[in-house]
Amino acid sequence: MKNLIVNADDFGRHRLINSAVEKACIKGVLRSATIMAGGRAFDDAVKLAGRIPTLGVGIHFTLVNGFPILSPHEIPTLVTEDGVFHENYVVFLKKYLQGKISRQEIRAELAAQLEKTQRAGLNLTHFDSHQHLHHIPGIAGIAMELASKANIPAMRVASTKIFDGELDSMMQLIGRLGLGSLAKYVERKAHRQNFQTPNYFSGIVAGESVDEHFLTSIIENMTEGTTEIMLHPGTDNATLQEYTGWQHNFEAELAAVTSPNILKLMAKHDVIATNFSALR
Repeated sequence: MKNLIVNADDFGRHRLINSAVEKACIKGVLRSATIMAGGRAFDDAVKLAGRIPTLGVGIHFTLVNGFPILSPHEIPTLVTEDGVFHENYVVFLKKYLQGKISRQEIRAELAAQLEKTQRAGLNLTHFDSHQHLHHIPGIAGIAMELASKANIPAMRVASTKIFDGELDSMMQLIGRLGLGSLAKYVERKAHRQNFQTPNYFSGIVAGESVDEHFLTSIIENMTEGTTEIMLHPGTDNATLQEYTGWQHNFEAELAAVTSPNILKLMAKHDVIATNFSALR
C-alpha cells in the first residue's frame, strides 16, 4: 500500500493559510496540518478542523519566527525586546550553541503550546516544529517527552534529500546536509521511544515551493509505505509574503495539491491520501 500524507505547516498562523488548508482538504489531496498554538488565527483553525473530519491535526511546536504563549518575563531567553520569538533558526541556534537559550524555558513554552491545543479539544495526530527545531539535540528530547505524556503517537522526521528541488547556494547545501544528519539522529531516538514516523519524507526545505511538477515526480516514484510531503499553502501571496516576511509561493502549493491532474495521477498509481493517524 502506498500512503501519501500531505501536511500543511503553519496552520493557524493566518486566516489565508487556514482557508487554503480547507480548500486543499475538500478539493485536493491534503489530509493533514500542524497548528501553531501562538498563531493569530488559531481559534479560526480550531473551528475549521472541527468542520472537516478527514483533516488530521498535529502540533507545530514553535520557538522562532512567531508569537509565544507564555509572557516575555517567563521566557526571557526565547524572545526579543518586542516579546516575540527570535527571527529565525540561524539566530536561535547561534544563541543556543552559545548557551544563551534556557532549556527550562523551552520546556515551559512548548508545554504551554501543547496545553493550549489540548484545551481547544484537538485530538493531535502527531508533532513537528517550525523550521525543524525539534531535530536539535536537547530540544528533541524535550519535545518527545512532552508528546509522549500527551499520548501523541507520531512525529515528523525531515529526512530531506539533498537534491530535492533547486540547489543554487552553498547555504542551501549546508542546510540540507545538516538537517539530513540531524534527521537520522532524531529517527533513531523516536523509534526507541516508540513514536511512529512515515517511511519517507519529501518537501523542499530551503524555501522553494512544492509545485505540480515536483508533486508529480514524487507520486510517480513512490514505493510501498507512507510518504510525508511538507508544504505551506496559502490563498494570497502578496498578503502572506508581507505578513510572514517570506518570499514563498503559497499559491503554487495550493494549486499543486488541488490539481485535477494530481488527483488522477494518485488514482492511477493507487496512492491513498491520508494523515498521521494511518500510522497507528
